[in-house]
Amino acid sequence: MMKSNTVLTCTLITLTFVTLAPRTTQAQWQKTTEQVADFDSLPDSTDRLQSLIDSQKGVVVLTEKFYRINRPLTLQLGKHGAASITSTNGSTLIMTGPGPAILVQGNHTGTASPKSFSAKTWNERMPTFSGFEILGGHPEAGGINLQQTVGAVIERMSIRWCHHGVHLTVRNRNVIVANCHLYENSGVGLYLDDVNLHQINVSNSHISYNREGGIVVRDGNVRNLHVTGCDIEGNMPDDTTETKTANIWIDVSGSEQDASKSIAEIAITGNTIQHSANYGAKNDKTIAPGGANIRLSGKAIYPINSVTISGNVLSDTSTLVDIRHSHDVTVTGNTFFAPMPNNLMVEYSQRVVVSSNTFNPRQFVRPGIIQFSHCTDCMLTNSTLYRLATDMGGVRLSDCSGCLLNGLIMSECKSGIRFNKTHNTTISNCRVSGTESGSFDLLIDQSNTNTKLHGNSFSGFTVIDPTLAAVPSGTPNP
Repeated sequence: MMKSNTVLTCTLITLTFVTLAPRTTQAQWQKTTEQVADFDSLPDSTDRLQSLIDSQKGVVVLTEKFYRINRPLTLQLGKHGAASITSTNGSTLIMTGPGPAILVQGNHTGTASPKSFSAKTWNERMPTFSGFEILGGHPEAGGINLQQTVGAVIERMSIRWCHHGVHLTVRNRNVIVANCHLYENSGVGLYLDDVNLHQINVSNSHISYNREGGIVVRDGNVRNLHVTGCDIEGNMPDDTTETKTANIWIDVSGSEQDASKSIAEIAITGNTIQHSANYGAKNDKTIAPGGANIRLSGKAIYPINSVTISGNVLSDTSTLVDIRHSHDVTVTGNTFFAPMPNNLMVEYSQRVVVSSNTFNPRQFVRPGIIQFSHCTDCMLTNSTLYRLATDMGGVRLSDCSGCLLNGLIMSECKSGIRFNKTHNTTISNCRVSGTESGSFDLLIDQSNTNTKLHGNSFSGFTVIDPTLAAVPSGTPNP
């Protein structure tokens, strides 16, 4: 009786190791120092592996230490049914041609509702990839590409030196990426590329040093993205190249006139998300200027909405959190430190709640700006702001309306709170102390209207009303 999977016997091969010469991709990524198996010493296993996939109904167990392939291994789920490629001893699959090392093609056209599944779809369920490594040995090599799958599981995988690590396209449902290392790829670590996708869980993974972003969601129709318990760092250029990318980048800004492309229902919780701006402050150069830890790039016609960012440690990018054209976003219980220069930028957004966070440059001197502009009905509350080193206002509201600042403790900042063209806003129960001599605790000029102040404590100067006359310390709030 034929077994349901195949164990590949290993032929002893003597391997020599060489330094992989620098290679340049579209992202101008260069790899110079790592050691990889000499490709020339490995037989081409493409035909052998594809034959086994086809003859064993898509179920293959890798046992050899290294395999070299030069074209994608294709799993046609309509032909094979449920499929898997796994390894018993940590095999390495080296892709020396263009395209993904593994291409998975399903046929699901429905939603996540059981009523939308056909019998064929159920038979294609849960393609699984586990326990091995994919290395890119070609400038256009990729890792795993999923198309029209249901319940795909990618776990205990390492994908390095590829263009995109895990690439989701067309339509997918109920994807799990867990316990993986998506590391040092020239493109994106985990890329949701104009995909129709609901339900994806990303957990307990290291997603780092991918030049074009760590987790990137671009266009498509995406709901229910959960990112939990990951270390996500340095996913942008490792030099002074200007960039808009981010460790986590949710982006529909390129489809401004297309309401069918929309993203909502996202939870980013319990991660460390950090690096690259200039952590050690050893010189004046900023690495990847313009990069962010979390960037929501929405659009006016259909803003990104229903996002929770909670319990993360965020540090060392040009802007730690950047929110634009987004509605109903909660940023709570996070630790912000070492921004270069911005902690938080919120623009053209509504009902953004920023609460119970700490903002502290730690051992560095950083501006640490927190700014809302062109926003309505937003809240900044119950947070500590320490040593924000900017003379133009550590907290800034510009062209905003209906916002609330409450329960802020600003201490030893270079300057305090500044409003410009902002209306119908309340500041209550805030304490500003230790502001640099000659600066201000509060600056509200004649461009603002209907500002309510209640129960605040300012130890320095406040400037309130059209005359711009300084109000000495201890003067009651109007």
